[in-house]
Amino acid sequence: MKIIIAPDSYKGSLSAVEVSQAIENGIRKVERSADIHKIPMADGGEGTVEAMITATGGKVIEKTVKGPLGEPVSSYFGILQDGTTAVIEMSAASGLPLVPKNNRNPMFTTTYGTGELIKFAVELGCKKLIIGIGGSATNDGGMGMAQALGVKFFDKDGLELGFGGGELLKLDAIDYSNLNVDLNSVNIEVACDVDNPLCGPHGASHVYGPQKGATQEMIQKLDQGLYNYASLIKKHLDKDILDVPGSGAAGGLGGGLVAFLGAKLKSGVDIVIETTGLKEKVKDSDLVFTGEGSTDYQTLFGKAPSGVAKIAKEYGVPVVCLSGGIGENAQKLYDVGVTSLFSIVNRPMSLKESMDNSSKLIEKSVESIYRLFYFSKINC
Repeated sequence: MKIIIAPDSYKGSLSAVEVSQAIENGIRKVERSADIHKIPMADGGEGTVEAMITATGGKVIEKTVKGPLGEPVSSYFGILQDGTTAVIEMSAASGLPLVPKNNRNPMFTTTYGTGELIKFAVELGCKKLIIGIGGSATNDGGMGMAQALGVKFFDKDGLELGFGGGELLKLDAIDYSNLNVDLNSVNIEVACDVDNPLCGPHGASHVYGPQKGATQEMIQKLDQGLYNYASLIKKHLDKDILDVPGSGAAGGLGGGLVAFLGAKLKSGVDIVIETTGLKEKVKDSDLVFTGEGSTDYQTLFGKAPSGVAKIAKEYGVPVVCLSGGIGENAQKLYDVGVTSLFSIVNRPMSLKESMDNSSKLIEKSVESIYRLFYFSKINC
């Protein structure tokens, strides 16, 4: 039997690659000779590079870049097996985990390191960039990213701006003429799974600012700064990013990538599915396993299990969604192609115990689930 394993990570516990391996281990306990294809999923956040390199082949390139606070950090990006497609996680250069909790302040954090990774990838000859923008520590609208690529930002006195979202209120002019990387033949796709606009009550600052350390006073300044930024981008670049769905992702980096690099914002899961060729692999399979850390009604909105299930439904392939926990209204996934929902928690236990033992719990659950499928199949 041909089985597709395509889960997302169990965040805080296992990567998508580790979840995939645990599922395979469970299947092998029942059928050693099963034809298994592991295609780890991701949505653009942490783990996207690992998942896509594992699924498609390629290599990881390690680089030192400016971190969110401007200090050097060890970072990386991936180049797929074709040698011309780079996968970049902004979280690897400008992510929240890179900033100690007591130093989190989006008035000062920068996306400069993300821009450096983009420059490195293009200089290596990559013609397609897939940029995941989940998990940011920043609220600078991608100004730092653009600064790393040679774009200059000035205040009313003609002085260059520094780093951070707090600088955007001072912005008076943008000079795009010194771009230091050739993007004319580069296709850039941004893995973006939110549709927040740049500004306002549903924008970058109000919705995501608090988790990055912003106070209510900071939020107001950051929001005003992004509004000023969008106004000047429209004036100098003739691009209107203010209300573009997803422009508020990653503290406005979504909008910055559209404005300065001509990027296209797309569903992260859709990008991963397309790049890994999941659809072609699913169509002649007998069973699909997917899952994530916690599955509920929100999974319907662009998360990996729903994307995988929709493809399997096209070909009438049954889908098992195995997750750390099953939450409110998860049953709505049956409508998009999930055949059955399971939790790995097999007895009363704490969240910590479940997370600490996720791999073993996945194996045991899969063994039990697959026995039902396998023996009913061979006895037909």
